[in-house]
Amino acid sequence: MIKNIAVIGGDLRIIKLAGMLEKEGYIVNTYGVEKSPEITKKSNNLEECIKDADIVVGPLPLSSNEEYINTPFSDNKVSIDELLNALEGKTFIAGSIKQEVYDKANERNITILDIVKREELAVLNAISTAEGAIQIAINETPKNLHGNNVLVMGFGRIGKVLAKMLDGIGAKVACEARKTTDLAWIKAYGYEPINLIELKEKINKYDIIVNTIPFVVLDREMLKEVKEDALIIDLASNPGGVDRNAIKELGIKFNWALSLPGKVSPITSAEFMKETLINMFKEIG
Repeated sequence: MIKNIAVIGGDLRIIKLAGMLEKEGYIVNTYGVEKSPEITKKSNNLEECIKDADIVVGPLPLSSNEEYINTPFSDNKVSIDELLNALEGKTFIAGSIKQEVYDKANERNITILDIVKREELAVLNAISTAEGAIQIAINETPKNLHGNNVLVMGFGRIGKVLAKMLDGIGAKVACEARKTTDLAWIKAYGYEPINLIELKEKINKYDIIVNTIPFVVLDREMLKEVKEDALIIDLASNPGGVDRNAIKELGIKFNWALSLPGKVSPITSAEFMKETLINMFKEIG
């Protein structure tokens, strides 16, 4: 039975999550979050924090530079190798974990689970991401979204939720996709379907473009066709979907909005994570 949980590093979502897990009856110890006044049990030693833990929970994403884990609430830097050495024989749950970390973990008999790959969390986080994108659009444009032409690039989880929200506040929504089935669904929902192959000739009509595709689709040639006063918001993780050098040179207004759930709704995001973790605990046994 899982009772003891070690929480290592993480942003405000993880801080809130630790408190929620305590309220659920788990014994929670932490390391790498000592600057947070909300945390009650703070360990001064990484190995000591992990030693008695049934499960170890890490940041989401695990790392931003592939060398150190994310510890925004700590002055201590924890390298991935240092963490893996302390985790030997444990089960570790974090987010956006690279393959090389899995490879190193296998050598140390560590079970690694990536919470980002859980479908229930991905769907729920799409809500926070979509709301965050709309907040950015409202703050960074001088006109109402109502009546504006908005293009959503990609029709996955986030694209679907975002298009629905934008449509609900009166924006004129278009959605880009490559698959014929996605284009059919876009049309069925009442949005304007845009096939990727015809995007270049149509992209200049949109006031706001929101990208959800995790590879560069808005390259220099495509960006040259964008309206001068348009706003582009990129929700895709690194390397993103926009040529950042080109967009800077062309002077297009741009916001690369990463990890929005943790920034715009940390409490709700923590609740989603808690629900997902408890599901995972049940599966682990």
